[in-house]
Amino acid sequence: MAKKIGWEGVFPAVTTQFKSNYDLDIEATAKVMEGLIRDGVSGLIVCGTVGENTSLSRSEKIAVMEAAKGVSRGRVPVIAGIAEFTTAFASDVAKEAARVGLDGVMVMPALVYSSKPHETAAHFRGVSKATDLPVMVYNNPPIYKNDVTPEILASLADCDTIVCFKDSSGDTRRFTDVKNMVGDRFVMFAGLDDVVVESVMLGAAGWISGMSNAFPQEGETLFRLAKAARYEEARALYEWFMPLLHLDARPDLVQCIKLCEEIMGRGSALTRPPRLALGDQDRAYVEAIMDKALKNRPALPDVGLKPAA
Repeated sequence: MAKKIGWEGVFPAVTTQFKSNYDLDIEATAKVMEGLIRDGVSGLIVCGTVGENTSLSRSEKIAVMEAAKGVSRGRVPVIAGIAEFTTAFASDVAKEAARVGLDGVMVMPALVYSSKPHETAAHFRGVSKATDLPVMVYNNPPIYKNDVTPEILASLADCDTIVCFKDSSGDTRRFTDVKNMVGDRFVMFAGLDDVVVESVMLGAAGWISGMSNAFPQEGETLFRLAKAARYEEARALYEWFMPLLHLDARPDLVQCIKLCEEIMGRGSALTRPPRLALGDQDRAYVEAIMDKALKNRPALPDVGLKPAA
């Protein structure tokens, strides 16, 4: 029988903070996490794409997990991203997440290797057998090239620890396809910022968000409006938010999101190579979007958003 989870709402994909020499700044990373919880987000994803997972050493990943566990103090669920080259490496990180005491893991397909569908399924099956933690399958074919199709996901329905599916393909039809195949077997999460309202309409219980790092209250409010079918209010906020949400779909999404976060005074724009700072033209583009957004920042409807104590 599949594990039961209570994951819902906005889970920002938390940025990892670095010092000027690119060393991990665990204190600044913890401060970012605390600020998000303070502003009412529903959970945290650490060591995801926006957290620059693949630029971190194994010990750094564990340090970020431990920091998140310490900051959250049980106030919100904490899920660790797992992005590794092999099933064995991924299983090892999943065991570390369990040791730290996190609430789940978000597993990406094995990186670098372009797998066939049965190999993709075998990777997730292997990691799920290595842990008792709830597993979220993460699909992001534009970035990680291996596509976890609804058919592949349905083939994993017998894996008790696989409970959730994050889709960042941008193809919202997949939420319906999965439901038609396996009903409510998997909790569905939106993974691409600029299709979140559509995803919620089609059954997504949560949203793993990039831009909510910079605007956590706006993100959580938008999600709750969509979840409550308050679509007229959601549409107005969505229209304001959309130019920012589109940044989540760019190849340099991490640099864009961290720049927005820095402008909001919530973190640093510094990324670790191979991610380099935005060029002058791209930086000016993001700054112009932020300038317009801040000049027209809307008053938020009441959705019962209460910051965590």
